[in-house]
Amino acid sequence: MTNRQIVIAELPSDALTPEHFRMTETAMPEPGEGEVLLRVILLSIDAANRSWMKGATYRAAVQAGDAMPTYAICEVMASNSPRLSVGDVVAAEATWSDYITLPAHQAQKLPKVPQLSNLMSVYGIAGKTAYHGLISIGQPVAGETVLVSAAAGSVGAYVGQIAKALGCRVVGIAGGPEKCKWVQEELGFDACVDYREGGMSRALAEACPDGADVYFDNVGGKVLESALNVMNEKGRVVCCGAISQYDTDAPSGPRNLPGAIVVKRLRMEGFIVMDFARNDAKCLRALQHWVASGQIKVTEDIVEGLENAPAALIGLLAGDNKGKRMVRVAADPS
Repeated sequence: MTNRQIVIAELPSDALTPEHFRMTETAMPEPGEGEVLLRVILLSIDAANRSWMKGATYRAAVQAGDAMPTYAICEVMASNSPRLSVGDVVAAEATWSDYITLPAHQAQKLPKVPQLSNLMSVYGIAGKTAYHGLISIGQPVAGETVLVSAAAGSVGAYVGQIAKALGCRVVGIAGGPEKCKWVQEELGFDACVDYREGGMSRALAEACPDGADVYFDNVGGKVLESALNVMNEKGRVVCCGAISQYDTDAPSGPRNLPGAIVVKRLRMEGFIVMDFARNDAKCLRALQHWVASGQIKVTEDIVEGLENAPAALIGLLAGDNKGKRMVRVAADPS
């Protein structure tokens, strides 16, 4: 029995294409002492996948010939550790593969939920990122205006809904009139600005007549530059990602830095979701409450088939997803 695996055929110097990936088949991995064999069920598709191909970040850079690393939900198929049993469902650092092995202590056993994919979206990396970044760094107060870019994306959609649940006015930034309409009508944002239209700074000023107190940035570049122009004094800028900068060999930064931060006395802070793992239990209680009350709508974008993972990532970078994008590699456990 063989194991399919998608590796990096060549590191991109500019925009990512299918030719940068290659499907391979390897021998079925066998778990060693203290290890488990995992069947990959769902792969997380994130802009961070692309940033790892540009160099070291908070993790080592991905090199040509490497299997693409990813966060995944998996089922334990064989175990050489008392920590985990066959049939357990776990979260793990995996690769774009059908099967992987790893030390059992590196896999986190997951609770049973009615919809397994929710552990990847609202109760997983997307929901946790939105909650921890907004609550711990943005610190919104009821009545304030929260601005969020990539508002139709996996994290931005939850940021806006959480801010609404907290009593804030919420303005999104998204690509295209259809997405902007969806963000307002389906997710309940108060306004949404189309960054693909001209005059974004003017449009943001109109959408935020009283300025913005919190800006949750998933994009960087010109969008960040325009958002800084509408920030109020003592505003908080939450730096979660910079998707506009990952898929190009000519990245650009905001031209109004550091001036806007100094003049407006802004606080600007970056983070990754693991920074706040100690607060995960509190985060999950809040998310479960908002989902149960209808204040958060769960939107998932599931692409079928391991072979479609490269196209799923390329599409994500182009902004063609709504909600959390993931790839289904195998069926949920029965």
